[in-house]
Amino acid sequence: MTTPILQPGHGERPGDHYLPATPRTVTWGRLPCAADAPVLTILPGESVCLDTVSHEGLLEDQGKDPRAYFAAHGVPPEAVLDDAVTIATELARDPDRDGPHLVTGPVHVTGARPGDLLRITVERLAPRVPYGVVSNRHGKGALAGELPRGAGNVSVFCPVAARDGRLVGTLPVTEGGSRDVEFPLAPFLGIMGVAVPGDERPHSVPPGLHGGNIDINLLVEGAELYLPVQVDGALVYVGDPHFAQGDGEVALTALEASLRATLRFDVVPRAEALAEFGEVTGPLARAGGYLVPTGLDEDLDEAMRRAVRAAIALLRARWGLDEHLAYAYLSAATDFDISQVVDVVCGVHARIRESDFDGVPVGDADRSGDPSDGSGA
Repeated sequence: MTTPILQPGHGERPGDHYLPATPRTVTWGRLPCAADAPVLTILPGESVCLDTVSHEGLLEDQGKDPRAYFAAHGVPPEAVLDDAVTIATELARDPDRDGPHLVTGPVHVTGARPGDLLRITVERLAPRVPYGVVSNRHGKGALAGELPRGAGNVSVFCPVAARDGRLVGTLPVTEGGSRDVEFPLAPFLGIMGVAVPGDERPHSVPPGLHGGNIDINLLVEGAELYLPVQVDGALVYVGDPHFAQGDGEVALTALEASLRATLRFDVVPRAEALAEFGEVTGPLARAGGYLVPTGLDEDLDEAMRRAVRAAIALLRARWGLDEHLAYAYLSAATDFDISQVVDVVCGVHARIRESDFDGVPVGDADRSGDPSDGSGA
């Protein structure tokens, strides 16, 4: 197994449309809002193959020269993405005001209206390069003030290797040693979101009701993400590509590396969305046999409480459970995972096994309760 270099416009590009990452089609450090013009317009049900670019090697404190940055780690010039070089050269951001992330889009989905849900189905995620970077920088991370030691930044270069038909990331036990530590790749997009109303672009770091930097590592190939549409056409965007991430993302970043993502976009009309899930006001995922409601807040404890409330509201709306029985079920049978604790707004997500309810009809539940119980943030 080899990992080809997927330069823009080269290699397999499945889907109804192809959207490269160019200075015209990406934003850097900010997320699209209603005032942004779409870079592509599609019909519901169509799929788009999007190139995404990792910010690692492009940032100002890394020299803003990807070829030079990765050459220091033994990467030849032809193995550095041309679009990464172009973006680093031609686009600017304010590192004191803006986030680090590059996002591709926005894409206008015809017919999407506020009140609907946008369903994003992850059909394919192809690594564009055989390497990535994990960073603990700027005094941030779960152990802020403790790591990294001293005043420096730590970015760990991580080559990808093939083992028994699968790709793994590799690390040494000690700096400069042989790469004996191996862990499986599970690529996903850290950022998937829809535009917010108004003319102010949100910062790329904190997630919110619009989705954005939710960093849920269950969103691998085959997963679905539901986002409440906030503006006509949804104006959806994706970025922050990851090769692998542990729940928590404790050092600050995942294994950051560029992906070619093929995604299908569908509109779920409000009436259908209510029948399926009740009132959804924040990100909701479906992955690996689980329904995955979320909770978001700057305080991790409050994010946990919000995830529990969202899970209870989902159980009541979808399967009609009494509130106290839904609470009991969650306590007995549902894991609540910490998505990440490093993006200003912390994330918690629940994993509700859909197979536990195979004998329970969906819909026609009493939804007379407080819709705010279903808040995802």
